[in-house]
Amino acid sequence: MLKRFSLGVTMLAALALCPAAAQQAGAPPAGVTATTNNPNLAVASVRLENGIRASRLIGATVYGEQSEAIGSVDDLVMTEGDKVTVAVVSVGGVLGLGSKLVAVPFGQLKRDADRLVLPGVTKDALNAMPSFVY
Repeated sequence: MLKRFSLGVTMLAALALCPAAAQQAGAPPAGVTATTNNPNLAVASVRLENGIRASRLIGATVYGEQSEAIGSVDDLVMTEGDKVTVAVVSVGGVLGLGSKLVAVPFGQLKRDADRLVLPGVTKDALNAMPSFVY
C-alpha cells in the first residue's frame, strides 16, 4: 500500500511539474490506468510486472559479457516522447573520483538475473568512447 501511495505521489509531482504531459489527449500508455477529474491533473496507478524503476537503475553496476564490472549507471536521458534513450555510464576512477561519463544507447543495456549487462563491451571500450557532457 505504501509503495502504491508513494508511486501516486511521485506521479502527481511529475505531472504538476510538467502540465503539458497532463494535458495530452488520448488513452494512457499500456499498463497505466488513470482517473482524471481535473483536466490538468491525473492520478495514475501502474503495474510494474515487466518494468523496472529508474531508481533501481541509477547507481547500478554495469557488467560486461564476461561478468566483469565495467561501470555504473550515472543517469538516464529521456526524449520528448517520454522514452529513455540514453544511459550515462560512469567508467573508471575510484568511488566516483577520476571517473569518466560516457553515453550508451539504453537499448543496449540488458537485464540478466537482476544485473545490467552491456553485451560485447569491455571497460577499455567504454574508456575509449568520447566523454559525455551535459
